[in-house]
Amino acid sequence: MGEDAFIKTAAEALLLGYLLGSIPSGLFFAHLSGAGDVRKIGSGNIGATNVLRTGKKWAAAATLVCDGLKGAAAVLVARHFLFHETEVFAGLGAVLGHMFPVWLRFKGGKGVATFLGVCFGLYWPVGALVAATWLGAAFVWRISSLSALIAIALSSAFFLLFHRDAYATLALILSLLIYYMHRDNIRRLIRGEEPRIGSKTSGAAGATQR
Repeated sequence: MGEDAFIKTAAEALLLGYLLGSIPSGLFFAHLSGAGDVRKIGSGNIGATNVLRTGKKWAAAATLVCDGLKGAAAVLVARHFLFHETEVFAGLGAVLGHMFPVWLRFKGGKGVATFLGVCFGLYWPVGALVAATWLGAAFVWRISSLSALIAIALSSAFFLLFHRDAYATLALILSLLIYYMHRDNIRRLIRGEEPRIGSKTSGAAGATQR
């Protein structure tokens, strides 16, 4: 494939990923559950954590799964139907689409679940490691945002461990972007004010990590 053709296909993969990533799962499941517009609840975020604040656990679980699936789907569709190696652009597009969906005036989620889905789609052993790190950190510290940030920070190293250099580069770029989206959470972590999982103050935290 020539350079021009590759650039065209990479752009198609990026657009494909963006469109899949921009599907507002949280908004859909919150409405379906009868909770109303999730953007008017808690932090106003469309991610699974804020959907959970509606009290609709099944809707939050469905949001988490679907947000992850759209990241994995973007990568797998690009890999199998476009040109191999363009899946990294699809993965980038999926996370950007989740964070900045055009349908919601570019106000979406923070990308953690979609990022995890991308990791599974790129190379499932790394996806499993990231998920295990996330769950392990949550068990130890019981702070959801901290657990996600730790897992994401290690994702590039996990890819390098398996000699997936291009995927490691993508993970690093997405990690920096997700850390930026979590800047308020990070400030609260530094001040010791970030709520713990299951705490009564978690609903008023004002931000969510997905």
